Formats: sequence, C-alpha cells, structure tokens
Amino acid sequence: MDRTEVVGLGVAERSERQLPANWMLQHPKYQELMSLDVGDSAQVYVAFLVYLDLTEGNMINGLTWSEVTSRRSNELQLVLLEGRENEGGPAQVILPLPANRTLSHRWIRSLLRGESGEDSADSMLLCAVASDSSLVYQQLHPGLLTPDPPVGIEDQGRRQHRKRRLH
Repeated sequence: MDRTEVVGLGVAERSERQLPANWMLQHPKYQELMSLDVGDSAQVYVAFLVYLDLTEGNMINGLTWSEVTSRRSNELQLVLLEGRENEGGPAQVILPLPANRTLSHRWIRSLLRGESGEDSADSMLLCAVASDSSLVYQQLHPGLLTPDPPVGIEDQGRRQHRKRRLH
C-alpha cells in the first residue's frame, strides 16, 4: 500500500512495504553459500556481503562485476567467489574473510598455491569485512611486485635540494 506524503513543497510517494527481518536467510545466494557446508558461518556471512557488494553495491561506482559464482575450497574449508570485474575480462578469485581473522605468510602462500599444490593462481583478491559491514579489497600476488608509480608525480630528472636555515 502506498501513501502520499508531503515533503517540503513537493510530494513524494513512499512504499510502506518492508523486507522481512530475516530476508537474508531467504536470499537464494545465501542459501547456496550455506549449502557449500564449509562449517564457518561467519565466513559464509561475509561471503554473502561481498557477493552483494560485487553484484549490486558497486553499480553506484560504475563497476560492474559479472558472472559471480561461488565454490568451496575443500582443503581450506572456505567459500571462494569468482567473477569478472569487466565484461569479457579475466576471471578473478575473491576470498572473503572477516577482518578479525589472523593471516600468516605461510597460509597466504598455501592459498595462492591452490588445492593442486602448484602455483596456479597469478593473484587473488582478498576482501576483509569489518563488523560494521565495511569492506576492504586487497590484491594478493605470489612473490614481490614492483608497485606502479604514484599518479600525478612526474620525474623531474634531478633532485631538488633545500637548504636548512639556522636561526
């Protein structure tokens, strides 16, 4: 049922229909993630939040992820997401984790090595999800990579020295 409400000088229509309190539990993707049976409900929950961010939340920023699917890592007992950041782009693996999860270098190396034991992943996108549902994405690579130069800084070809003045 819609009702008309006067807002300032304009008229706005507002729907009084609200989502049920447990809408997330009824969402088909959440049920699919739960059916993967990884045993860590916190990781399933953050995987669902990351899925929503990739498929719906980033539309605001103009980023459109496509073909986002989920799978279970048997060795790691985790839910992994896979998708394409751009239409026709390469598939990327996304690892959603609660922000309070402790990670080690050894664990990250084993993650990038994959279930087959060989270096199969060129990179992986780690998404840390905080308790307030904010998300931080970090690209993980095996080994060291040279970072791109900062945007807007030009190499002037010489150092600029500044003299210190003593007063």
